[in-house]
Amino acid sequence: MTCNKQTDAQETFSGRITPLLLLTSIFFINFLARIVLAPLMPSVESDLAISHAEAGSLFLATSLGYFISLLCSGFISSRLTHKQTIILSALALGLALISTSFCAGLWSIRLGVFMIGIAAGPYMPSAIATLTTLFKSRQWGRAIAIHELAPNLSFVLAPLICEVVLYWYSWRAVFKVLGIAALLLALVFARFGRGGEFQGEPVGYASFRNLLSKPAFWIMVILFSLGISSTLGIYAMLQLYLVTEHGMERNWANTLIALSRVAGIGVTLAGGWATDRFGPKRVLRIGFMLTGVMTIFIGLASTSWITAAVFLQPVMAVCFFPAGLAALSMVSSSRERNIAVSLTVPLAFMVGGGAVPTFIGFIADVSSFGSGIALVGGAILMGSFISGYLKFQGQIRE
Repeated sequence: MTCNKQTDAQETFSGRITPLLLLTSIFFINFLARIVLAPLMPSVESDLAISHAEAGSLFLATSLGYFISLLCSGFISSRLTHKQTIILSALALGLALISTSFCAGLWSIRLGVFMIGIAAGPYMPSAIATLTTLFKSRQWGRAIAIHELAPNLSFVLAPLICEVVLYWYSWRAVFKVLGIAALLLALVFARFGRGGEFQGEPVGYASFRNLLSKPAFWIMVILFSLGISSTLGIYAMLQLYLVTEHGMERNWANTLIALSRVAGIGVTLAGGWATDRFGPKRVLRIGFMLTGVMTIFIGLASTSWITAAVFLQPVMAVCFFPAGLAALSMVSSSRERNIAVSLTVPLAFMVGGGAVPTFIGFIADVSSFGSGIALVGGAILMGSFISGYLKFQGQIRE
C-alpha cells in the first residue's frame, strides 16, 4: 500500500510537470529582465559615463518598481485570476523592455528599468499561489526547486546572451530580444497554461494585520533580504568588480560568471529535496553559514584565488530559495499565501536587489569593491543565527 501511495504521488507530480515548466519559462524571462544589466554594466558605464554608485542606482530603480508592483499585486490578483495576472505581467514586461531599448541618458534609463520592475512584480505572488495549488504540500520543495531553475539559468545565460548580442549590436539590442520573448511567452501561457483559475485574497487591513503580527513573517523578510543579497546583490556588481579590481577582460569575466552558475542548477534541485527531507529551517541555517563565508571569501580573495571564490559562492547561495519559499508558504494560509509573498519579496528585493548593489558601488567609490562585498558577506552569515528563531504555526516539521 505504501508503494502504491508513492506511485500515485509521483504520477500526480509528473502529470503536472508541463504547466510547471511553462511557469518556469515565464519566470526565466521575468528574472532575466531584472538582472541583464549586470553583465552589460561595463558597456553601460562607458556609454553613459557614470560612476559605480550611479550604475548601482539602476538596480535600485528596478527594485523600487518591483517593490511598488509587488505591494499592489494583491489588488490585481483579487480582481483578475492568478492566470490572468501572470499573462498581464508578461505582456507589460515585454513592452517595458522594448521601450527601455530606446532610452538615452541616465534618467531615462532609470525610468525604463523602473517600468521593467513595475511590469515584473505581479508575477511571483500569483505564480507561487498557482504552483502550490497544482501540487500537494509534501511536493512543494521539488516543485519550487524546479521553478527556481529559472533564476539560476538566468544567472548562467545572461552573460552569454549579452556577449553574443554585443558581438554584433549595442547593449540596447539585448532589451529588444528579451521584450519579444516575453510577449511570445505571454501568448503561449494564455493558450496552454494551467492552474491559477481563481482570484487571490482581497488585500485589506485584516490581511496585512494578520501577517504583520507574526514574528515569523518579519524573520522571513530579513532572511529573504539576505538570500537575495547573496545571489542578485552580489551578481549585480560582480562583473564590475572582476573587471575593475582584478583586471579581467569583459568577455572572460562574463564567461567565468556564467560557468560559475552552472553547478547551482543541480544544487537548487538538491536543495528542494533537502527541504522536503529535513525541513526548511535546518536547510536555511546551514545554507546561510556557508554562503556568508564564501561571500566574504570573494571580497577578500586575491586575483590568484578569485576564480575559485566566484565558483564556490553561488553553489552555496542558491540553496536558500527552495527552503525560503517553502518556509514562507508555511507562515500563511493557502488563500493568503499570495499576500505573504507580495509583502515579503518586495521588501527583501528592495534591500538585497537594490540597496545592496548601490551600497557595494558606494563602497567601491570610496574604498574598494572587495570591502563592500565582504561586509555584505558578514551580514549574510548572520542569517544562520536568525533562522534559528523561525517558527512555523500549524506545521509538524521545521
